[in-house]
Amino acid sequence: MNLTTTALSALFDKIPRRHTSDNVKEMNSIFTDYEDLLLLIEAENAFYETNIATFFDQLEMARSALKKSTDNKASKKNKDVYFDETAGIIKDSIQELIELYDDGKKAT
Repeated sequence: MNLTTTALSALFDKIPRRHTSDNVKEMNSIFTDYEDLLLLIEAENAFYETNIATFFDQLEMARSALKKSTDNKASKKNKDVYFDETAGIIKDSIQELIELYDDGKKAT
């Protein structure tokens, strides 16, 4: 495992399960770190550059769902549902990226 794969695994393990204001802050921190890792991986070679775009889209979907979970007009139940959706999107995305990345050994 290289440093990038280790960092991705650590992010995956940090994903909170319940909707709280602290967990929303933690999720935003995870998003920032994940985006930084995506940019790092994208710059490694042409293979990753062409195959990483979908992960940025998934990150935006997760951000959108998280934003809905903080809507003051939403009920507690709906906030929980949106937060669960957020966690699912980002978990799936990170897991998929770990499989694609394969310790940075893939090339065209």
